[in-house]
Amino acid sequence: MRVTVTINGQRRSDEIEDRLLLVHYLREVAQLTGTHVGCETSLCGACTVLINGKAVKSCTVLAAQAEGVEITTVEGLVKDGHLHPVQEGFWEEHGLQCGFCTPGMLMLTTDLLSRNPDPSEAEIRHALDGNLCRCTGYQHIINAVQYAARKMRETRKSA
Repeated sequence: MRVTVTINGQRRSDEIEDRLLLVHYLREVAQLTGTHVGCETSLCGACTVLINGKAVKSCTVLAAQAEGVEITTVEGLVKDGHLHPVQEGFWEEHGLQCGFCTPGMLMLTTDLLSRNPDPSEAEIRHALDGNLCRCTGYQHIINAVQYAARKMRETRKSA
């Protein structure tokens, strides 16, 4: 079957097997390997991408179900060679160690901050509770989200 999607602003159409998961489509067909394959059972969140602006675990979606949608992967966060404030926050606040969970955390954070530009620590923890990290202990990730939220609010004020 053929699927047509827009990934990181680029429209593409590909022949796929109808049972192909979106995570495998992104990695193997679209060659966007920033989206990680973790548990493949929706428990870890390493495969989180944005579909029409909302965070979705791409291991829970068939590529065929993505027909006509807009997908943003971690590769799509960089604009004009500049890190997205969420990426910058993870860098500045040491919100990553091994980096395996990081793409999913970045995408989930991007969704959270698009809906809530000033989340409390409790709201951040609640939003992130579906994505697992085995390295950081989460406090640095919380700090990174708070950094990104501040940066994004400052950018909005100065615009």
